[in-house]
Amino acid sequence: MAPQADPTQRRTDPLISLFLDAISAMRAASANTLAAYQRDLADTSALLATETISLADCTADDLRRVIALWHQRGLSARSVARRLSALRQFMSWAVEDQIRADNPCRWIDNPSLPTPLPQSLSEDEVVKLLAAAEAMQPAALSLRAVAMLEILYATGLRVSELVNLQVAQFRRDPDSVLVVGKGGRERLVPLGMAAKRAAADWLNLRDATAAYLLSDFMFPDDKSTADGGAMSRHQFAQLLKLIASKAKINPQRVTPHKLRHSFATHMLNRGADLRSLQTMLGHADISTTQIYTASRPERLAGLVADAHPLASKRQDR
Repeated sequence: MAPQADPTQRRTDPLISLFLDAISAMRAASANTLAAYQRDLADTSALLATETISLADCTADDLRRVIALWHQRGLSARSVARRLSALRQFMSWAVEDQIRADNPCRWIDNPSLPTPLPQSLSEDEVVKLLAAAEAMQPAALSLRAVAMLEILYATGLRVSELVNLQVAQFRRDPDSVLVVGKGGRERLVPLGMAAKRAAADWLNLRDATAAYLLSDFMFPDDKSTADGGAMSRHQFAQLLKLIASKAKINPQRVTPHKLRHSFATHMLNRGADLRSLQTMLGHADISTTQIYTASRPERLAGLVADAHPLASKRQDR
């Protein structure tokens, strides 16, 4: 196969247009998604055409040669994986519509993608966020912001879990709250004293605000008090950006999920075990929790040095 197709010779395979029409109608795909599929499939088609092969009759080996050319061009593993995703969807459609008898993508593996390490804030940055929230005006905005921050940082909740907390739980001054996570799985999460105090302060003001009394949520939405709805995830994310700006921290670095990562990283750094952390985070599989160990390999080395029964004996030799 030639190194790459001559762009001046490219002609759009009519099957690509039919595929795009089909997914546009079936999935209401966005214009950006359709444009990305069109580019990826057109490039594949052009590379195949250098050996007079088409998307309708190419084999798995033909596609592997195309993938090799992508790597030669310097495409990242993520870009190759995205193009393969477009190809897989095209081939599935072609088989379903009896344009092809087989799906050559069945025998092609995705490239290995690097596992992104969770990004977290420093403990000092979290303290600055809390201080900025405490200094906000009016008092109602400050008390709610502090309560949400303290609860999020004390528990590592997902933002959807935070905004859907029920107010009834907090009326008993609980040491822990029941959280409904992914897949409807429930877990009991400890609050800690700072989060309990912040929640109680907000609850006092919340109960004195008539507009909030119809809501079952701990953190009602100011814009929909008539129906008692909860603050949305987007609204809380915007509130975090405002707090970050006041704390002189780049708002782009501060997100609800970044605070969840910060909770997990800081807990692990201070000695929390993975199984307990898995329970608090609501991870179904501990392998998801283990990713936090990769961000601090020196902590694991220190743990072995401090905790291994033979470590001190070997050091004495």
